[in-house]
Amino acid sequence: WESINTMGFTRFVEVGRVVIINFGPDAGKLATIIDIVDGKRVLIDGPQSVTGIHRQVIGLRRVALTDIVVSKLPRNATQKNLLKAWTEQNTLEAWKATAWSKKIEAKTARANLSDFDRFKVMIAKKQRSKIISDKLAQLA
Repeated sequence: WESINTMGFTRFVEVGRVVIINFGPDAGKLATIIDIVDGKRVLIDGPQSVTGIHRQVIGLRRVALTDIVVSKLPRNATQKNLLKAWTEQNTLEAWKATAWSKKIEAKTARANLSDFDRFKVMIAKKQRSKIISDKLAQLA
């Protein structure tokens, strides 16, 4: 009965929420919500020295909310305060530890493979499947 009373949604649009931009020239970069403009737009900031995102207003359709929140961040925080909060709370390390980040890194690494690297991956997959099929044949 207790699970009925608890709310399942946890990623709220709030000041300090770390977002990943999913559209436009800055796609794939992290930013922090600094202020909420209205129901569809937020003011985000990098910090620029860490993520490369300058302060800008962006629509909520162009960002994806992460589970990470920079706590105790005031509205319209300056670059200096934002950078201090990011370093104190190890926000970038927390992001790199998530499965989402690892999935993105693996996807980009795979996209950057050369033809020979793809060939080596194919051979490794064939060797792995041969080992598995041999073990299964032994068990049967």
